[in-house]
Formats: sequence, C-alpha cells, structure tokens
Amino acid sequence: MMSFGPDDVEVIDEEVAYQGFCQLRRLKLKHRLFQGGMSEVFSRELVVRHDAVGVLLYDPILDSVALIEQFRVGAIRGDQSPWMLELVAGLIDKDESAEQVGCRESIEEAGVQVLELEPVYRYFSSPGGSSEYFHLYCGRTDLSKAGGIHGLDEESEDIKVHVLSFDDCWALYLQQKISNAHTLIAIQWLERNRDNLREQWL
Repeated sequence: MMSFGPDDVEVIDEEVAYQGFCQLRRLKLKHRLFQGGMSEVFSRELVVRHDAVGVLLYDPILDSVALIEQFRVGAIRGDQSPWMLELVAGLIDKDESAEQVGCRESIEEAGVQVLELEPVYRYFSSPGGSSEYFHLYCGRTDLSKAGGIHGLDEESEDIKVHVLSFDDCWALYLQQKISNAHTLIAIQWLERNRDNLREQWL
C-alpha cells in the first residue's frame, strides 16, 4: 500500500551535531513527491537511538499487571508530574535479542522474572524526529511477591513497582492517568486479548 520506498530518498549530507546519551544528526535530503518529481533539498534534525523493548508484566493467575513508576526528564512540562507509570523497558545496546533485553529489564527494573513472552507489536516511537524502533511484548509472570524499589545505580534509576488488578489498571487507563504511549498500547492490547491469553497461559 505504501507509495514509495527507501530508494526514493536521497541523503545529500549528514553530520553529527551532538553526541551524548543520544546522538543528534543533522541531515540534508530530498525525496520523491506524490505529485511527481523530487522535493527541494531540505534539512532535518534526527535523534538517533538504539531500538527499544517494552514488556507489560502480566500474571494470568492473579489477573494482575505490574507497572513501574519512575522519573522521566521528557515529562517536565509546567505543573505535570515528571514521574510516570510505565511498563518495563530498555534499549538494545548490546549483543542481545529483543527478547533477552525484555527479560533482563524485567529483573533489573521490577525484580520480576518473565516466564514467557507474547509479541504485541513493533513500531517507530516518534518517526518525525527519532529513529527509535520499539519491540512491545506482554510477559507472563508471577506477581505474588512483586513490589519494592528497583533499578541500577549506575544508570541513576529509582524505580517503584506497583502491582494492580487488571480492572484497576483499566480504570487508570480510562481516567487518563497513564500518559506513556507504549504502556497505553500494551494495556489496550491486553484488554482485547486477555481472555485468550489466560486460556493459553493457564
């Protein structure tokens, strides 16, 4: 259904404008137009990030999920709290598969072992200005003893784990108390697939 592909973009020039936790590249490019021909050369800034993985931790026996609460610098906006409720997530910045990262991050950020992973979706997080590609999963877990504070000191993580019944989690969703897109997508998916997932995992 797509009109064009990668061969319909020409990068004229590219430079690294900043290198830190993320990389910022400045590109000059042109691309094919729907009306025919090519665009004029124009500039765009691109935040280059590793691919990312997120896991919604779900206990089919308790019919409960675990969400983590942590500080997010991108959420500093006026009087909004920059602490957010999210699923566990991390970057693929080593020689690991998406599944391995999801399992590792679940232990590091929530102290919870993933017993099985169910793929949810893969997508670009914010392609208007970032290269990040997200791998989203639902993970079968035992949340009977989950909770507490977790995270890695070397990554300045301070993460609190919340275990919620699915009904309570869905209520937060309906009340718009969750403002992280990956978490919203995963909760919507679980609401639609919960019965089948419980039958599969139980």
